[in-house]
Amino acid sequence: MPILAALVLFIQLCFAYHALKTGRPYWWLFVIMAFPVMGCVLYYFIEVFPASRESRRAEKAMRAISKALNPDRTLNERMAELEACGSVDNRLALARTCIEHGKYYEAAMLYRSCMTGMYENDPEIRFGLARALELSSVHDEAVTIASKLRETHPSFRPNDVRLVHAKALEGAGRLDEALAEFKVLADAYPGEEGRWRYGALLKRMGRADAARDVFQRMLRNAERMPGHYREAQGEWLSLARENSQA
Repeated sequence: MPILAALVLFIQLCFAYHALKTGRPYWWLFVIMAFPVMGCVLYYFIEVFPASRESRRAEKAMRAISKALNPDRTLNERMAELEACGSVDNRLALARTCIEHGKYYEAAMLYRSCMTGMYENDPEIRFGLARALELSSVHDEAVTIASKLRETHPSFRPNDVRLVHAKALEGAGRLDEALAEFKVLADAYPGEEGRWRYGALLKRMGRADAARDVFQRMLRNAERMPGHYREAQGEWLSLARENSQA
């Protein structure tokens, strides 16, 4: 019993220290120390768990289950909102949801419908249209819109716009131009997608050795990153792993 009591006291002190260190309300100290087990349990599930990686995984799993059970729920909700009020905000919300559901042509039409009056040159809308067009394989127009956006709003999401521009260039068959853009993104774009697309295009253009170097560099860099980074970038790292062995 003394050992168990000492262990419980140690756990209480750890939770109390965490509460003080993270700036939680002082009344948590009373709860933790007055109720040795229940106080710690309450503190964990109310204050610690919601911000933890496990909580994010649980939320992600719940969203996946909800989507599987009713995949079109959000799309239907957005359509109902647009029918009730045809505002630009509602059209943009529906356009973003259409992209999530793979309805790229419909998303492009919605973005176009927003480009009137004060929204004609809105960078967020033009970016959405360029992205929807690229995903719809309307590459030449996507190149034109992304290029214009980079000229008129150079500070607007520069890496995201460059990525759409580069993908559209590749889709349009302008491989040398696309490669130059992907080379910049290999170092500038957050995460691994920029590096992966640079390596993939090198491979497509017959530069297998250079591509393999890019893929292997991705894998080496990932080993030095935290586990949650590797988890988030798993799609691109898996592709790099497959292609580095090819």
